[in-house]
Amino acid sequence: MKLYYAPGVCSMAAHIVAVEAGIPLDLRRVDIRSEPHRVEDGRDLKSISAKGVVPVLELDDGRILTEGVAILLYLGDLKPGAMLAPAQDSFERYRLQEWLTFISSELHKTFSPWLFHPEYGAQAADVARERLKPRFDVLEAHLTHHDYLVGDRFSIADAYCFTIMNWSNGRGIDLGAWPNLMRYLSGVAGRPGVHATLVAEGLRK
Repeated sequence: MKLYYAPGVCSMAAHIVAVEAGIPLDLRRVDIRSEPHRVEDGRDLKSISAKGVVPVLELDDGRILTEGVAILLYLGDLKPGAMLAPAQDSFERYRLQEWLTFISSELHKTFSPWLFHPEYGAQAADVARERLKPRFDVLEAHLTHHDYLVGDRFSIADAYCFTIMNWSNGRGIDLGAWPNLMRYLSGVAGRPGVHATLVAEGLRK
């Protein structure tokens, strides 16, 4: 399988899950600063997916899967023995969907694009930072009594949450007011699979 990715962006969640599950991926780096976005071999990403954004997962049979949450669920279910996604007939599966939706709609889309495009202005960035605080409060409250988002194990939701929360670095966000969230992020960062992913994407040595 091929994963079209860019270092440190939302595609990193899929990369983490694949490493954690022991799923081999053929990584294809995409320059998301170019317009159009171009794969390292020079192709326009839209020649692979009409959406033209990462992540894109190309299966061995040529089928294309897009959207981060869909890719995470696919990879999690591909290796059930890794226990990165609860069984589909369990209530915990709905908990997983609950957290994936929260991360996607409340965290991901508040960070991006508002904190990544200075052309929107300082006011837009300040508003985004303020809107993120109550979302961080939700995570803080949950993590007061839990080590992970779903059950007592690392899951695809944690890979996604870590990826998005990692964007706090360099975005004028001090997480000191959320100690449980900081503890959680530090613990996830210390996982061998997560560390290996960060190294592979050039974000850690």
